[in-house]
Amino acid sequence: MADLKSTFLNVYSVLKSELLNDPAFEFSDDARQWIDRMLDYNVPGGKLNRGLSVIDSYRLLKEGEALNDDEIFLASALGWCIEWLQAYFLVLDDIMDNSHTRRGQPCWFRVPKVGMIAANDGVLLRNHIPRILKKHFKGKPYYVDLLDLFNEVEFQTASGQMIDLITTLEGEKDLSKYTLSLHRRIVQYKTAYYSFYLPV
Repeated sequence: MADLKSTFLNVYSVLKSELLNDPAFEFSDDARQWIDRMLDYNVPGGKLNRGLSVIDSYRLLKEGEALNDDEIFLASALGWCIEWLQAYFLVLDDIMDNSHTRRGQPCWFRVPKVGMIAANDGVLLRNHIPRILKKHFKGKPYYVDLLDLFNEVEFQTASGQMIDLITTLEGEKDLSKYTLSLHRRIVQYKTAYYSFYLPV
């Protein structure tokens, strides 16, 4: 597993380099440094369970057959797309919740000189996903299905976030609205689809 994780992290470096040199945008040195720092701060810092689950799921589908280097790279790239999605959700969620820390460090928007630029960084994180998919999967017969899947899961997650936010409006202490059924829906839509369903 440690070897798989290091391979997975190497793929992150490749994807980040591709994004920092994306020909669709004319990067200044400042912009490239900002994105580089923002990505390293927000994308690879967690346990990486979602991304690694993509590779594990693919191995199971191959029924014990060894994955070649290309398959490992593509499965890792897909896994990183989920980690990018997670980073996007967390950056914006921290702003919405006015949180202070994430993964043992200040939330990105609380880092000096970041502030509300973090909202745009969240949008950039989301927009990196189709850039990665286009670069590595455009010629595959399932390319459109991947785009559709990410869009569907993002909609489900954002809808779950909305339920969470309107149930716990700031300044209101009406716990009667917070039922077990509602909690299940929040967990299902806000977390379960992108954390468990999407990687598999």
